[in-house]
Amino acid sequence: MSTKEALNGESRDGYVKIDRYNDEKIEAVAAHYKDILSQLGEDPEREGLVKTPERVAKALQYLTHGYDIKPDEILKSAMFKEDYSQMVVVKDIEVYSMCEHHMLPFFGKAHIAYIPNGHIVGLSKIPRVVDAFSRRLQVQERLTNEIRDCIQNTLSPMGVAVVMECKHLCMSMRGVQKQNSVTTTSAFTGTFLSNDKTRAEFLRLITASLD
Repeated sequence: MSTKEALNGESRDGYVKIDRYNDEKIEAVAAHYKDILSQLGEDPEREGLVKTPERVAKALQYLTHGYDIKPDEILKSAMFKEDYSQMVVVKDIEVYSMCEHHMLPFFGKAHIAYIPNGHIVGLSKIPRVVDAFSRRLQVQERLTNEIRDCIQNTLSPMGVAVVMECKHLCMSMRGVQKQNSVTTTSAFTGTFLSNDKTRAEFLRLITASLD
């Protein structure tokens, strides 16, 4: 099973974008999309669509690359012993995922908190966990729970809180076509469940502005 690395763009400020694709999967998925274009009444051989099946196949492989990532390993790679037992909040984490029912995007923000119980984790690892689970075919409810459970099971904190706010294109582009609808989901463990004041503090922090 071969893997192709494509360098896109020139190095600028020390940054080079590298996309990695599985050639066999790209070829197989692209063939299906060529047929889909025909079934939709399009000509897959016309200039604007000749490369579309390959582009779609690459996009889908990128948008679902979370299947190849182990979120708990992300956290374990940056766990540190620390005598800190106050709330740690990382809010406004961008979320991009795809609804498994219609394979249309949903996107928004995640707000996450945990109360350490002997261990903290590198702050950048929490958004990486969000990406690992969101880059899969998802429903928002399950995505919220998966993030919560991963943090709880890996760090064993005194509690975890996750709130997610997303817009779903399956609601705004089709179906009820309500463009301004926002779906909010939440999931809590430990002290965030048992202590109303702790949960209220978390909700206050994620809605507060530091300006």
